[in-house]
Amino acid sequence: MKHTLMELPYAMDALAPYISEETLQYHHGKHYAGYINKLNDLIKNTEYEEMSLEQTIRQSIGAIFNNAAQAFNHGFYWQCLSPTKTEPSALLLNSLKEAFGSLEAFKEAFSKAAIGQFGSGWAWLVVDEQEKLHIQTSSNAHTPIEHNFTPLLVCDVWEHAYYIDYRNERAKYLDNFWVLANWKFASNIFEDKKLIRSSPSIPVCNDPDDPICEYLDGMAHLETSST
Repeated sequence: MKHTLMELPYAMDALAPYISEETLQYHHGKHYAGYINKLNDLIKNTEYEEMSLEQTIRQSIGAIFNNAAQAFNHGFYWQCLSPTKTEPSALLLNSLKEAFGSLEAFKEAFSKAAIGQFGSGWAWLVVDEQEKLHIQTSSNAHTPIEHNFTPLLVCDVWEHAYYIDYRNERAKYLDNFWVLANWKFASNIFEDKKLIRSSPSIPVCNDPDDPICEYLDGMAHLETSST
């Protein structure tokens, strides 16, 4: 299948002043587009040409893995940002309190992990197969779906995500990430995952252009197969 560039779910200038239009033009239009285009070139006339993005991530190595995983990670990141203020759902908020003590304690721990990620990478809020929340970091292109964790929220800490606006001040970028964090998106995934476990026959996601939909649909298929 040919992988396509996910359009931003907001205008290029919608996240300013926290993330500038110039940053998004480069990050989305150059870096992200480059991963998509390179992936399509690499999989041409190979077994991966017929695979979904999630299947490709799970079964590939080297350049194909790097570009497929970066395509997924970036598509996910765009949806983790919102120009309007959002809040965690009651269900997700309660789980955050159980795991970290409070929402503020979670934010502090997440920011510390993101700032401390050495070199290029990502900071994630994930949920495991027992519905427990965790903070993870991953280097370069690595992603939680390699290890059967479901991502809920991510912050891109590659320098190209923030250097135009913040130079080397990653901590300041993290401070402002919380202004933009799309808790509605994270909450929807968390609740969809619970729906899969309680009613695996119900399709929870039907958007072919959304990489996390593909992942959730795959989980639903696995749940159905195991019952």
